[in-house]
Amino acid sequence: MPATDDLQLLIDAAYASGDIARKHFNASPEVWDKPGNAGPVTEADLAIDDMLRTDLLAARATYGWLSEETEDDSARLSRERVFIVDPIDGTRAFIAGERHFSHSLAIAENGRVTTAVVYVPMLDMLFAATEAGKSTLNGAKITTSAQLDLDGATLLATKPNMRPEHWIGGVPAVQRKFRPSLAYRLCLVAQGRYDAMLTLRDCWEWDIAAGDLIVRQAGGTVTDRHDSPLAFNNPHPKTKGCHAAGPPMHKALQARIRQPEQ
Repeated sequence: MPATDDLQLLIDAAYASGDIARKHFNASPEVWDKPGNAGPVTEADLAIDDMLRTDLLAARATYGWLSEETEDDSARLSRERVFIVDPIDGTRAFIAGERHFSHSLAIAENGRVTTAVVYVPMLDMLFAATEAGKSTLNGAKITTSAQLDLDGATLLATKPNMRPEHWIGGVPAVQRKFRPSLAYRLCLVAQGRYDAMLTLRDCWEWDIAAGDLIVRQAGGTVTDRHDSPLAFNNPHPKTKGCHAAGPPMHKALQARIRQPEQ
């Protein structure tokens, strides 16, 4: 299947996700707590997940499926290509009436993301990429920041990531910023709006799969906290953290991250 066909499929699905999300946004959607302290889920998350699973698998019956809101099925591991989606990345923000949530949709082939879309519906920002071309925001090409020095850089990260024990030589003099959606954070780095993003905690694949490709095709580097490239559709779909930046900034960031003792 040509990547351009897959890309249009994901773009259409992302816009349809946004239509559902906007209907529920600030409309007191029903909310449940997921088992195991896994966080909240709303009727909007579930409606989007149902729509995506139905429509995407109808269009690509041979692809596997991995979603935050669908019970995992090991059958995906035998598929060459798999959809990896997060119906709403930033559900807590969505519930709170904050606009920085996103829909994250990716297709991985043999562990590597080949097609990706992240849509921020309340800002009407659609980020997209395939391995065949440059990343775009609403159709315009984007590129990562040219910032070289970690001191003074803008870094998207949560406060716990800035604890001194995580850093060699002390916490760097960065300007820490935050957005609730990991997928959106990655896209903001791809756009060059921020210099880097960092999360040292293990990451679910559906949060970062689309953003991984969008950063890479914008000229950036994405790895786990150990400096290994990300691989997807794993039996346990988590990575050992995630950080992204332009290549020089990524190298500078990686050099300062303290690795946990084995």
